[in-house]
Amino acid sequence: MKIAVIVYPGTNCDFDTQYAFEMLKQDVVFIWHKEEELPAGTDLVVLPGGFSYGDALRSGSIARFSPIMKTVIKYAKNGGKVLGICNGFQILLEADLLPGAMKHNQNMHFISKHHYLKVEDNKNDFLQELNVGAVVNIPIAHGEGNYYIDQDNLKDLYDNNQVLLTYCDAEGNELNPNGSVDAIAGICNKERNVFGLMPHPERAMESLLGGDDGIKMLEGLIR
Repeated sequence: MKIAVIVYPGTNCDFDTQYAFEMLKQDVVFIWHKEEELPAGTDLVVLPGGFSYGDALRSGSIARFSPIMKTVIKYAKNGGKVLGICNGFQILLEADLLPGAMKHNQNMHFISKHHYLKVEDNKNDFLQELNVGAVVNIPIAHGEGNYYIDQDNLKDLYDNNQVLLTYCDAEGNELNPNGSVDAIAGICNKERNVFGLMPHPERAMESLLGGDDGIKMLEGLIR
């Protein structure tokens, strides 16, 4: 597969993302945000974590208007697979490729630690290698990870099985680190080709670094 990783001023997880996918024997190319085209034959676009434009105004709000995003939006609407991780998730929300918005963490502090997640739905490429109800341990690192969506649109998420991951404890019981509605940690669009999550699976690829639960998550996208 050819994977295009979008890089903005302030992105800091681009090399982590490259390393993770190259571990899985994939071809990774970096695309600077001022470029206007994706490489021919791109199979997956990844918007990685970081602090695009220094998180000015709102996280992801300026990055959404970068030239490459016109192409990413068109690519997604034509059925191309897009993954947004942390800041990338925030950008996808700002670009209206996913529903909802991000607020500051409920405790108003930056959170950086491993946290358990429960798989709520696996009828999608992203989580197809995991079972529903499986618990994985994945790092989180964010200051604006408090996912918000109004009740009507929340119902739509559930009706369309778009809630993919929720925060939990080791036994799978809800444990919400940031105040997100229904402890939501990851979602997809109705068409199930655009995925966003706040945790960092690219940082969970080796047991030496605290766990390798991210492998199966990313493997699903390259099947």
